[in-house]
Amino acid sequence: MPTVLLTGFEPFEGEPINPSWEAVRALDGERFGDAAIAVRQMPCVFGAAIDAMAQAIDALDPVLVIAVGQAGGRSEMSVERVAINVDDARIADNAGARPIDEPIVAGGPAAYFATLPIKAMVRDLRAAGIPAAVSQTAGTFVCNHIFYGLMHLLATRASGASGAPGMSGAPRARGGFIHIPYLPEQAAQYPGQPSMALPLLVAGLRRMVQTALATEVDVREQGGQTH
Repeated sequence: MPTVLLTGFEPFEGEPINPSWEAVRALDGERFGDAAIAVRQMPCVFGAAIDAMAQAIDALDPVLVIAVGQAGGRSEMSVERVAINVDDARIADNAGARPIDEPIVAGGPAAYFATLPIKAMVRDLRAAGIPAAVSQTAGTFVCNHIFYGLMHLLATRASGASGAPGMSGAPRARGGFIHIPYLPEQAAQYPGQPSMALPLLVAGLRRMVQTALATEVDVREQGGQTH
């Protein structure tokens, strides 16, 4: 049975919860046609996050991987377009690390694009009444770190490159990253910050999985910004 891997993060920066984990774990075991969802919680720690992602991919051999993270201050579900090869942390991770201007993969590509149908996913969420947009930056904290690591893992896994699980010639799994807003109970601690209720986040992720599984070629429509 094909597997869809959804990942969310543990809480960080003193928060008691992380909406990314609360949302993805609500979908654990759901079926979409002949595909089933499996979920994993990722550590909010540089290095360890990519190691955990690699272990999950090796164990589950998913056809689709969607990593999800918290983006406090955003008002919509943000489908990320690109991951860049740099760690530049404004705050420390959960292990106390705060890398500055360090590559995620030494000698790796400057960036990877998501291989999800990002614009079709945004279109379908908006059609369902769920605020969504294409995002051009996943930041430079652990979210971008795991996004870049995920795409590098999928690229090297498909090519059978050194250090990959030796899957040369296998169909390439698709992957990407979604940023989601605070939950209302979090935003209540930060006056003026936007939030999104958990049932809406869960419905949005469900719709994204459905679209990603059904869409091989993304739609061509406006999704950029002027700044």
